[in-house]
Amino acid sequence: MKTGGSSDVAKIFRFAALLQRTGWISPAYVSIDSDGRITDISNEPARDSHSSIEEVAGFALPGFINAHSHAFQYAMAGRAEQHPEGIDDDFWTWRELMYKYALALDPDDVQRIAAMAYTAMLKCGFTHVVEFQYLHHDKSGKPYKHLSEMSTSLLAAAAVAGIRITLVPVYYNKGGFGKKPRPNQARFCFKDVDQYLRLLEECERAASSMSTARTGYGVHSLRAAEGEDIIRIVENGSAGRPFHMHVAEQVREVEEAVSYLKRRPVEWVLENLPVNEEFHLVHCTHVTDDELLHLAQRRANVVLCPSTEANLGDGIFRLWEYASDNGQWSIGTDSHIGIDPLEEMRWLDYGQRLTRRSRSTFDDGATTLIEQTFLAGKRAAGLHDEEYFSIGGFLDAVVYRDDLPLSATEKADYVLPTLVYHQNSSAARGTLIGGQWVVQEHRHGREDEIADLFKKTMSRIETRAK
Repeated sequence: MKTGGSSDVAKIFRFAALLQRTGWISPAYVSIDSDGRITDISNEPARDSHSSIEEVAGFALPGFINAHSHAFQYAMAGRAEQHPEGIDDDFWTWRELMYKYALALDPDDVQRIAAMAYTAMLKCGFTHVVEFQYLHHDKSGKPYKHLSEMSTSLLAAAAVAGIRITLVPVYYNKGGFGKKPRPNQARFCFKDVDQYLRLLEECERAASSMSTARTGYGVHSLRAAEGEDIIRIVENGSAGRPFHMHVAEQVREVEEAVSYLKRRPVEWVLENLPVNEEFHLVHCTHVTDDELLHLAQRRANVVLCPSTEANLGDGIFRLWEYASDNGQWSIGTDSHIGIDPLEEMRWLDYGQRLTRRSRSTFDDGATTLIEQTFLAGKRAAGLHDEEYFSIGGFLDAVVYRDDLPLSATEKADYVLPTLVYHQNSSAARGTLIGGQWVVQEHRHGREDEIADLFKKTMSRIETRAK
């Protein structure tokens, strides 16, 4: 197999195998230019190239896309797992602790926490993060001098860590359906849609100056905004950008929507918004048969975050039915209680196996999970790649070892299932972005510096968050 040409070759990688949607290429020679873009993919070296070849003993998969991240919540991972006696700990009690951490952070804190979270993602094989950003103003709710200061701290964190980012600043205006914001929600909230649209413009300008950044837009949830505001934001915010919103995560949220809107959350979205492939609806845990079917028919994308959804006791999305209707989904790590994409993917499948008491969620689970999360993940990031690796595209990859006992003895047909259903990030040899090793042998090039700043930040905010 040979594609492309060998002009302007700066470097050639030889992988033991490289995954495409059509299957494995083995061995795989990938030539890149000086910008890290692929100029040739072949199972034999280019004859007319004099570039050096870097031998990589591993299986190259396309870098994973983390389609839903709240980077600041990385600071509280594990800190909500001691459940007070006599209290029914659930999403709503967890949220109170999250507010304490949110109120304790300034833009520098957020940058350092996010840089650490993004470093952890890179070590697990994520090469692109979609940052769902709703921490906008100072602790009193007053806008910063630069409205986008908190958002641009996340762009800076991505640059420090070396991960690609789609920044999704989201609108927040209410403290619940028809309710004014509480004091501990003030820093999330805009006074009106016009203020939010100004922020969106600032973020777009900031991202446009970075080759590794882009923007989306969105609304936190139906409970955080009036319906007319959501409609106006969708009318003014598109410009080819992906739209993101939490929907139907909790049973209580569904009940309150029915009381206030006279519609279930997904029902309201389908009736009032031009839902299409640019819509990325996060969680959708509690949906009816009709809602599932119509989401699939409208080509909406559902963003699923199994570790966080399990940790918060949300429930399990009905993926088997959605997949049967040709629905589209991506994965995210949300609160970052878990970050490994292989774990997130297999728990998508295992959740269905547990609830259906059947092993046959998909005919070929590993292939389906990789393909769906890649395609919908790219759309969540505002990209529309249809092939894992293509001529002209960047060489963004996670490489898994081929010398582990199971991997070394597997036939080609079983390599991907073994990776998805058995391995974790400890099997990764490294992560490439634009043909550059950002992580090698579990070490990030700036890890010590990033970790040191993170630890100092955590020491300060632990006191503030009490």
